[in-house]
Amino acid sequence: MFHPEWQRRLLSVGFGLLLPLSPAVACGPDFPYLLLNDRQNALAQLPEGSFTQEIRNLGTAIPGLGGASEATLPQYWGSNDRLPMQRDEVEKAQLQDGLFERVQQLRAFTAATEVESQGVELPAELRLYTAGAVAFAQGDHRQAAEYFQRVLALPAEQRKLRSTWAAYSLGRSLAFMSGEATDASEPDLPQRAAAAFEQTRQLAIEGFDDPLELAIASLGEEARLHLQADAWSQAIVLYASQAIHGSETGTSSLREVGADLAALDDQHLLPLLHQQAVRQLLSAMLLAGIQSSSLPAERLLRLIQQTGIQQLDDADRLAAIAYREGDYTTAQRFLDRAAGSGLAWWLRAKMALRAGDSQAASQAYAEAAKGFPEDENWGWRRNGDWLNETLKPRCRIEGESAILALERGDYLQAFEQLYRGGDLYWEDAAAVAERVLTTDELKGYVDSHVTSAPAPADGEPWSYWDRPPALRLRELLARRLMRDGRYDEARGYFAQAEQRQAAGAYQQARQRAQSAWTDIGRAEAYFQAASILRRQGMELLGYELGPDNYVYAGNYPERYNSAEVVPDAGPVATAGLLSAAEVQRWNASAAEPYRRFHYRWIAADLASSAADLPPERSQAFASTLCAATDWLINVDPQRAQSYYRRYVEHGALRLPPAPAFVFGVGACETPDFQAARKRQWIERGQAISQAAREHRIALAALTLMIAGAAVYWRRRAKKAAGNTSS
Repeated sequence: MFHPEWQRRLLSVGFGLLLPLSPAVACGPDFPYLLLNDRQNALAQLPEGSFTQEIRNLGTAIPGLGGASEATLPQYWGSNDRLPMQRDEVEKAQLQDGLFERVQQLRAFTAATEVESQGVELPAELRLYTAGAVAFAQGDHRQAAEYFQRVLALPAEQRKLRSTWAAYSLGRSLAFMSGEATDASEPDLPQRAAAAFEQTRQLAIEGFDDPLELAIASLGEEARLHLQADAWSQAIVLYASQAIHGSETGTSSLREVGADLAALDDQHLLPLLHQQAVRQLLSAMLLAGIQSSSLPAERLLRLIQQTGIQQLDDADRLAAIAYREGDYTTAQRFLDRAAGSGLAWWLRAKMALRAGDSQAASQAYAEAAKGFPEDENWGWRRNGDWLNETLKPRCRIEGESAILALERGDYLQAFEQLYRGGDLYWEDAAAVAERVLTTDELKGYVDSHVTSAPAPADGEPWSYWDRPPALRLRELLARRLMRDGRYDEARGYFAQAEQRQAAGAYQQARQRAQSAWTDIGRAEAYFQAASILRRQGMELLGYELGPDNYVYAGNYPERYNSAEVVPDAGPVATAGLLSAAEVQRWNASAAEPYRRFHYRWIAADLASSAADLPPERSQAFASTLCAATDWLINVDPQRAQSYYRRYVEHGALRLPPAPAFVFGVGACETPDFQAARKRQWIERGQAISQAAREHRIALAALTLMIAGAAVYWRRRAKKAAGNTSS
């Protein structure tokens, strides 16, 4: 065994070597945007709109026409390379008994008349359509149109497979003929082409086969005809309808049309802005953050004001564009002309906040939330600091309103508004549930609104990352009740049987540590509770957010670290929109200690309490302190060092050789409390023997005195008995 002085020197050197040389830096997941971590900016900023959503204001869905799938391919602004391949795949699936191979042979011909004569064995619709396709490929659009018209002239029952194909191809042939015309002999070609495209859609609605979704593609084809005639509004409406049916071609086409409009000079663009569709398309692009160097927001707003139009259906959009540009005067001017849309009320709330009227802002937020459907989704976006946000305007509005509710002290309302956002703002809702609401306030809400944990559809336990908010909330409450020592109440909120069993075992161990009759029994209970926490502390006591970050399975440090909430730097302080009353609640519910994996410190303290009870010379004393040291040595070396010093000064130096005290996972010996009991009785006997040796003279005198007193009283008793007899 080392000399005590050398032990102390080695102790300090050893702890120095165990300290990390530099802080670890780890990559994290794609973290979501936190409203409560960015309160001022969240209230001030207006997020980008959704171009896809705005398109819905430009066109309409066609009744009976289905949505696009992978069969709808890009036609103009993308590549057409897959179209022949896709057509062949469809024909191969449609045509059996050698028909597909025969059609492929005919497609290789260069003369449509040869296809018609050589393919007499084919059904009429296949023979005529294939002949038209060959003519089209050869650039003979007039002959192609004639063959496609012949297909459409067949009785309906004879053209179930190729009716939509023929109408669509007829429209394209007529459109090409219109572009190729050198005289005015056929001025109606564009109108006839448009009618063919409209017929394509009608045939699909009537049930004719449309595996290539040509009915949806026909909207874009017809729109292009209108663009060629400078009929901007008609083209925009058709492209918007195509996009509403799910075609990416429609969306990309609208972007291209918008770019073409933006490239016009003021003289040509100004009169077009009188057309509602043109104006709304350009404002939709700017609202969605689609930037164009030729059409900055300032230019569009200036030109629209120059039109002198008084009734603007998109006044709320224009106000939003001006607001995001920081032109609040213009924003208010358009806002005064806007109706009561959700966006208009959202802007009114923000303008009221700029004026310092929180009450008016709260009322406007309430109206704004009602103005958006629950399922309206503006999609995924990047927010400040490269954080992501899936923006559903109704949820975002309620989240911003929650910030004002917190400021005025309506904590439960703030929680409800954030919690309704589901996964979108779960971390914000959890922050209020865990740190701002009292335990009883949270429990009252859960008991009234989240009465049971949702069951997975497949009957299997929820995976960690797929747990719905209702399940997470109940588990958050369970852990908070456990931290408060309300064990009986907590167990019912744990969803997993394993967690309920661990909570029950921890409760029993804590209770035995207080009620056991013997010191060793209490020590054993303390160490059992400590061991449970070390293994399952995150599940039983972990904070959903800081400092433990249970929301990410404890893998990453705390994220509530803005200028307003900095728990790692000490108690939260009043700042910005963080009121003194809310600060008091944050500080009252903070972890103790406020360290990541805070339950490790609780476990170490319980192990240290276990060491208070067995004999200091026992293996149990050394092993409990070894565990306490091992659990903190990498996170709190100073605290761990205090446990080791206690072992050195009170255990190892008093009874060499010392029991094993080796750091590392599983390296500490399991405390032998049974041996500690024996050691305790041995030490008690030794203490009695030692006391007897040290006080033997006094004990001998005391023994003589007791014996003399006994003789005296015995004689006196006999004498008294004799006097009584006489």
